[in-house]
Amino acid sequence: MPAASGAGGGDLLDRLRAQGVVRLGIAGEIPFGYIDRNGELTGEAPELAKVVFKRLGVDRVQPVPTEFGSLVPGLNSQQFDVVAAGMYITPERCEQVVFSDPDYQMLDSFIVRRGNPLGLRDYRDVVAKKARFATGTGYAEIRYAVEAGYRESDILIVPDQVAGLNAVEAGRVDVFAGTALTTREVVRKSATAEATEPFAPLVDGEPHVDGGAFAFRRTETKLRDAFNAELHALKRSGELFRILRPFGFTEAEMTDLTAKELCGG
Repeated sequence: MPAASGAGGGDLLDRLRAQGVVRLGIAGEIPFGYIDRNGELTGEAPELAKVVFKRLGVDRVQPVPTEFGSLVPGLNSQQFDVVAAGMYITPERCEQVVFSDPDYQMLDSFIVRRGNPLGLRDYRDVVAKKARFATGTGYAEIRYAVEAGYRESDILIVPDQVAGLNAVEAGRVDVFAGTALTTREVVRKSATAEATEPFAPLVDGEPHVDGGAFAFRRTETKLRDAFNAELHALKRSGELFRILRPFGFTEAEMTDLTAKELCGG
């Protein structure tokens, strides 16, 4: 993995303190980061960001909505200062950005028709049953399906979990893959779809647990390190869980995983 550049880890934190505002890249994904019905920024990552950045001397957060697949390019082209979208840490993304340690861990789950008529419980089932498969733009679930033997060109890519639910309900696909949290939340009001039991996808033949975190430009390690220090304090005090719990997170989704572990180094 290439080393982060930037003398002394960058000066963004100093500039943010001077400006009094940090721009957060979000992808409109409930419950990770979105604009609510009242036009207010919320979600687990923005609410956590509000607390951490206040502790760092930055009083305001400003949302910059974009598509999930545009978050890393948008960060690196300075459209916003940090990705606050519950983004999974993957080795590929670690080549492009630096991550805080994860604030949550997560298993995968499927949206399927009520009763799960094809008996789809993991990616191997999707391949074996030749199921029509969908997932979201830039989602890690693309990689997991391909690793299980699904042809990437056959995957239907949709904008988000709501579009995935719609595709299952309309019969355009048999299954949509997402995080266990987003699938269980989005199917709550559906009369025809359900979420499967959470499971760990296989990576190199081993069960893999994902972790979601904040992403920073590779030059801004000083800001990342300051963010991590506050994040760890919130973990130790139990405040982190109190921030995340209203968005459907459970104690089982709290984690001591590190970005280094999930980056593969």
